[in-house]
Amino acid sequence: MDDLQDLHVRHMTVADCRAVAEIRVGGWRTAYAGLVPRSYLDGLDVAADAEKRRALLLKPGNPVVDLVAERAGEVLGWAAYGPYREGDARTVDAELYALYVRPGHLGGGVGGALLRASLDRCRTAGHPRVLLWVLKENVRARRFYERHGFAPDGTEELFEVDGVEIPELRYALRTGPGGTTP
Repeated sequence: MDDLQDLHVRHMTVADCRAVAEIRVGGWRTAYAGLVPRSYLDGLDVAADAEKRRALLLKPGNPVVDLVAERAGEVLGWAAYGPYREGDARTVDAELYALYVRPGHLGGGVGGALLRASLDRCRTAGHPRVLLWVLKENVRARRFYERHGFAPDGTEELFEVDGVEIPELRYALRTGPGGTTP
């Protein structure tokens, strides 16, 4: 178990892009092994992902908030959230777009710290709910979100990866007074 006392959650900077890309690619390869096509996982490229993170972070008007959790200068996790997208429209709800922890640090509280920081910021910004999508077969992630108050809201859709359709569930959490259910 990691010691959370020296864990610091802060806004991501351009200098963090390589570490975040390593975490994201490692997270996909760890969390989605057996759930998405191996060809897709093998094709993930840290350098290309780092450049994509950098471009998104520097994009003017980008409403996405990127947070990292670090300890002693090492980035151990990354979360990204912003307005919930309903087609091309943005809603008053927030969406947790991503939450990944460096393999080797799973189960140590890094993900929980990032999730709490994201939820606190969403609550402060006045978002009535936070929504997220999780692969239906990703039991570990579903349990993690359920432990933090999220619940499936009954919405399901297919996510295509390398020509394979994979079912996703939408989870929701009310951020305002009176509840944690969809």
